[in-house]
Amino acid sequence: MGSVVYYVKADGKLSTNVSDAAALTGTEITGLTNGSTYKVEEYSTGSGAGGSAPTTDTGAKIDIGGNTKTAGKIETTTQGGRTTTTVTLNHNDISGILEGAAAGATITVPITTGADTASGRLDGQAVKDMEKKEAALVIKTDSVSYVLPASDINIDMISGKFGKNVSLSDIAVNISISKPSDATAKVVQSSASSGGFSIQVPAVEFTVSCTYGGKTVEVSAFNSYVERMIAIPDGVDTGKITTAIVVETDGSVHHVPTEVTLINGKYYAKINSLTNSVYTLIYNPLKFSDVESHWAKDSINNMGSRLVVSGVGGTNYEPSRSITRAEMAAIMVRALGLEPGTGTNSFADVNSSAWYCKYIETASAYGIINGYDSSTFGPNDTITREQAMTMIARAMNITGLKVSLTENEMDKLLGAYSDGTSASDYAESGIAACLKTGVVKGASETTIAPKSCVTRAEVAVMAERLLQKSGLI
Repeated sequence: MGSVVYYVKADGKLSTNVSDAAALTGTEITGLTNGSTYKVEEYSTGSGAGGSAPTTDTGAKIDIGGNTKTAGKIETTTQGGRTTTTVTLNHNDISGILEGAAAGATITVPITTGADTASGRLDGQAVKDMEKKEAALVIKTDSVSYVLPASDINIDMISGKFGKNVSLSDIAVNISISKPSDATAKVVQSSASSGGFSIQVPAVEFTVSCTYGGKTVEVSAFNSYVERMIAIPDGVDTGKITTAIVVETDGSVHHVPTEVTLINGKYYAKINSLTNSVYTLIYNPLKFSDVESHWAKDSINNMGSRLVVSGVGGTNYEPSRSITRAEMAAIMVRALGLEPGTGTNSFADVNSSAWYCKYIETASAYGIINGYDSSTFGPNDTITREQAMTMIARAMNITGLKVSLTENEMDKLLGAYSDGTSASDYAESGIAACLKTGVVKGASETTIAPKSCVTRAEVAVMAERLLQKSGLI
């Protein structure tokens, strides 16, 4: 083991070298600079349980609109066998760059050191300046990129969590792409074993955190889909990338919308999600035995492989059976990649121990479903086509599938069918939106059948089309 050097850690960054500070390791000291509070940490200059002294380069490069700019410093540290490279962006540099940038600009921070964690750091005011410009920050490693619109950080809301009159420039915002810890990697592998699917690409963890005055707030949910791109390694069969999944700390998993795409001769998995977490790419081929000759066979098997729809009694799907309101809520939550259990259960007829309770909580929280009234949902009631189309139209607001309808256009879309006038008033706009986008078609060339029950096969097709039309798969 090499000699030991002690460094002062201020606001999460390693800074001034402190000599003869062994007795202070792990303790806080004050008064070094402007009365600020610092923490002394130990880094070994050789191998061992400590780490290495930080290396710093003041010439961090960023890319904006194809132009390379210098806008901060790069620092790499090693601790506990893991390396972290952090690019800290200078607020004044970012502000100057944004002044001449067009609205919607993308600032790309390349981090190609091969570190276990690649982080971009900037202050809250820089985030606010980017938000005003509708700009996005991209953290990009050799194999992963993370595209985060500044507005999705919601820095004003975050500031309020730290207290009143907090200066945005004093809030440190950190966006990271990490190789999961060994413990998390074991959870991912265990989830694959129990779920019956295979992992095709190692897991990646994405985090966004904001720190002020020793307090840290995690930004784990966003208002719109945030894009992540994971390079598919050479030698991995792209035909065996079914989807990406989120792996929770308890080992539970859920689908997130994923598309395999070819960019400049290299294949990537484009993942869109409304949350931060640990992601991995899986292969999960699934074929239901009772849909072999069914018209919706491909859509049902595709949605089943992606963990959006599930079978009934082993390998059967029961495609022609009418779907229940609880099943519909669950499929919509899974299709959109939402986390079950977000929100609360306000329905008296939804038992907290029922398999569908958490799905109904999330679907309600995101405005996808309503009850018959404030306390009644009817989870086991079958759902009609007009109810299903209303839910699909609400989900379009989440996926970003924009639909503009005039009153005349809506009347024309419904009037093209002999039973269009029989649709309920509340459902007319939702039905028209589904018809205009092509997410849902008529029950026949001449009918919508708004009051008829929707089948499990039809819902699988609706979910697939919603994701396809929204550009998510």
